[in-house]
Amino acid sequence: MTPCKPSVFDRFILDRFILGQMLSPFLFGIMSFTVIMVAGNLLFSLADLVIKQGVPMSVIVRLFLYSLPAVIALTIPMSCLLAALLGFGGMSSNSELVALKSAGISFGRIVSPLALSGVLLSVFSFVLNETIVPLSARAAANVMQYEIALRTPPIYRDNVFIREVSDGTLNRIVYINRVLPKSGEMKDILIQEFAGGHIFRIITAPTGYWEAGLWWLYNGQVFEVKENGMVEMLFKFDRQKLNLDFKPSEMDKDSMEPEEMSLRELYITMRSAEKRGNNAGTLRMMFYLRIAVPWACVVLVLVGAAVGARPQKSSSGVGLGLSVVIVFCYYVIMSLCKSLGEADFVPGLVAAWIPNAVFLTVGVVLIRRANRLG
Repeated sequence: MTPCKPSVFDRFILDRFILGQMLSPFLFGIMSFTVIMVAGNLLFSLADLVIKQGVPMSVIVRLFLYSLPAVIALTIPMSCLLAALLGFGGMSSNSELVALKSAGISFGRIVSPLALSGVLLSVFSFVLNETIVPLSARAAANVMQYEIALRTPPIYRDNVFIREVSDGTLNRIVYINRVLPKSGEMKDILIQEFAGGHIFRIITAPTGYWEAGLWWLYNGQVFEVKENGMVEMLFKFDRQKLNLDFKPSEMDKDSMEPEEMSLRELYITMRSAEKRGNNAGTLRMMFYLRIAVPWACVVLVLVGAAVGARPQKSSSGVGLGLSVVIVFCYYVIMSLCKSLGEADFVPGLVAAWIPNAVFLTVGVVLIRRANRLG
């Protein structure tokens, strides 16, 4: 007799059963990995603030709460791996996978609801990293600076250097003694312009302002630098436009850490650093990793399902240890690729996705092998 084709309702029951096996291990992973990461680093830092600096417990509790979103965002891919390992490990130990394969259901079909849930968790992790994590990191940094270190928020930036490079050639250096980002005021501006690697013009001005989306210099002087090194004043000016692709608001972003920025802010800061001729390798890798790392949920779910489906008797402790080893390997590869990307040995976009590509390949190979064994 030909077996009946499963209905949509039957598929729904199967998917719900499989996802139900993963829910408890996933929540267990979130709690376990969060405790491990908090106890391993955050707890000691907070205890140090209490013991050595006498920081009130109310401030410590706020710091702890502000730090949790970033920790939870890191634990989501790890928990996906643990859920797949323990869930499929339990189904394998109870011969439930054998029963499903005997009913004509391929291992790829069994894994499909898990892969879809990995995609949804990847999207959730990406949104979390774009919304709550930067805001909480910024709040934690403000507490550390303005409540614990008792600093006042900066109202100006001193000694600002801007290098403009085109095709590896230095075109201009702008030095500003002081910038007030809120009011858009500059003080003591010195501009050196280059041609063929040699300086040929110098512009100085005591003040400058950001007006109607443009920089303007006031009461300045323009000097010509001759080939023999002599400097001769060409003319004075009352008001002159300065073509500088740099907004006052970008000064505040320069003082922020990458973890405190959204993807858009990170991109603006990266482009600003590139325009000024600064090394933007670290920012570029942070930008690409911010996009790539959340998709580790899908990749690690596939690896965990394939490894967990092998016939074995494993406890939650063994599964937790195995997931730690796999995650450690993932982050070792990611750290290596990050260093290669920052040094421009590998394009940043490629370096950010290499760990996912490696583990996705491993996961697909293991799933195909499990499918053949079924």
